Formats: sequence, C-alpha cells, structure tokens
Amino acid sequence: MLDQFGRSIEYLRISITDRCNFRCVYCMPEQGLDWLPKPQILTYEEITAVVQQLAPLGLKRLRITGGEPTIRPDLVTLIGMLRAVPGIEDIALSTNGVKLPQMAVALRAAGLDRVNMSADSLRPARIAEIARRSLSFDPVVAAQAATDAGLDPLKINVVVMRGVNDDEIEDFAALTVDHPWHVRFIEIMPVGDMAAAEFAPVVPSDELLARIAARFGALEAADGPARGNGPARYQRISGAAGSIGVITPMTHTYCGSCNRVRLTADGRLRTCLYGDHEVNLRDPLRAGAPLEPLFRQALAEKPKEHELLQLRTGGLKALSQVGG
Repeated sequence: MLDQFGRSIEYLRISITDRCNFRCVYCMPEQGLDWLPKPQILTYEEITAVVQQLAPLGLKRLRITGGEPTIRPDLVTLIGMLRAVPGIEDIALSTNGVKLPQMAVALRAAGLDRVNMSADSLRPARIAEIARRSLSFDPVVAAQAATDAGLDPLKINVVVMRGVNDDEIEDFAALTVDHPWHVRFIEIMPVGDMAAAEFAPVVPSDELLARIAARFGALEAADGPARGNGPARYQRISGAAGSIGVITPMTHTYCGSCNRVRLTADGRLRTCLYGDHEVNLRDPLRAGAPLEPLFRQALAEKPKEHELLQLRTGGLKALSQVGG
C-alpha cells in the first residue's frame, strides 16, 4: 500500500512493552516515566488481529520491539501466532541481547527469522555506565547465541556518542572480520537524556568510516544483509565475513525511502518515529470495527520527513514509548 508520497508501506514495527531492563542514556530517562497500565497494552491476540487485518493491504514484514521485548512473558507464543498469519514473510526482533543466550533457540523454533541487537560497548563497565544497569552482559556471547540458533542475518546496532564510546568504533568494526555479522553505527538522536545535547555528541558517518579505513585499509562497497537492509548504507573491510553499515538520521536523512509504520504497545499507529501523528487502533479493534479505513487514513497523513534537524522529536521523552 502506498502513502501520500508514493512510498510502499510493507513493514510494521510492533512495540509489545514500554518497559526495559536497561535505561540507556540515549533512549529513556533513568527515572520519571510512567509505565502503561496493563489494561491499556495490547494482548498478543489483539496484536495478531491487527496484523491479520493489515497483511492483506500489503504488510509483509514485522519487527518486534519494546522497550525490551524479551522481558514480556511468553514472547515465543507471540512469534508463533504471527508466523501463522498469511502474507507475513519476515519476522525480526530488536533486543538488547541480555536474554538471547537463553531464548534464541526457542525463538527460532517459533518462527523468528532474525535479530537486531543493540550493543553500545564491548567493555563491561562501560555497558553498565551507558545502560545505567549492571546485568553482567557480554554482547559477543549474545550475538553468537543468535547466530548458533540460525537467526540470520544478525545486525549489531551501535549508537555512537562522542566522548562516550566513539573510541570503540574500530573494535566493533573488527567483529565483522571473522563473524558474518553486520555492525551498524547509528548517529545519536536528541531523545531522552540526550534531548538537550543537540549536535555535540554526534559522530558523523563520514568521520567514523574514515577512522575504520585508517585502521583496516580502504573499505569496499557492500550490499549488506540479504534481508531487511532498511536505511543503512554498507561497506566492508577487505576479506571480512560481515559488513559495516551507517545509519545517519542527523547528517544524511533517508525519509524518502521510508517503508514503515509503528504500532505502540498501547495500540497507537505512529507513521513517523519522530512525528506527532498517531491513529488509535486499540479502541476500534476492541469495539469490533475494521482497521483498514484507519490504516488508509494514517498513510494519507504520513509526513514526508522527520524534523530531527530542527530538534523536533514529536514530544517523545523516550524511544521506548514507541518502539524506536
């Protein structure tokens, strides 16, 4: 289905909880957020019903997000329910990876195709500092667990912050030499406790790629993973098993090719991560009303582009509110 600018919308990001076992500085405040009451959150049956109504309109790809989706009980059950919906070709999960070593095999068996894992440091003390939680987490172990379970491709998302973790850019790039992983560096965006920081912490993609090339040699153009390329632009260290991607919301926007909308945990369809336009699907769904007219209305009002460069974030206090 096309939006008002002719973009084909086939990808739905589904937040199943606004809660998280981390409090990452770029995602959500350490305190002060009010959690959604349970009655307001869509049940797994309601989430599946939404997908069943939207799939005939051209929806093909799903991504389960949060908050942290693996902390909601019985996630494996939801994956199985969504896998059974006709027309759905791809189901992915965004996670901080803490529970992947315990859950990866069961998630794959239920029908999960692939994983995006957030990892902003490879150093235990710094992980705890950025996440503002200490959970004895090793991202390399978590990534390997996903790979061993057959969750492929595996993408590792690194939010780069100048003066915080930009000294690990080369270390993350080195992971792609021997592992078939796709490490994607993301320019930090002004949300959560970083909302007042403006552009100071941003490490432009051109700079970080130059730093990687200075250590590993000239980078080669790469296609990136076969599924779910999204907004990233990919390159490869010569001879590497994996690839390096950059996602550049602050320096090189990619709104012109946006193919996604978002379903919040409480059932609001959000057409732009950083926009303020939402359509309530939960209440009509619970009343037995068809969702197709609302979906068409939402796409007709989807904005042409975000306004991050003007430091407008659609009123977001936390990415966890909308399943960033």
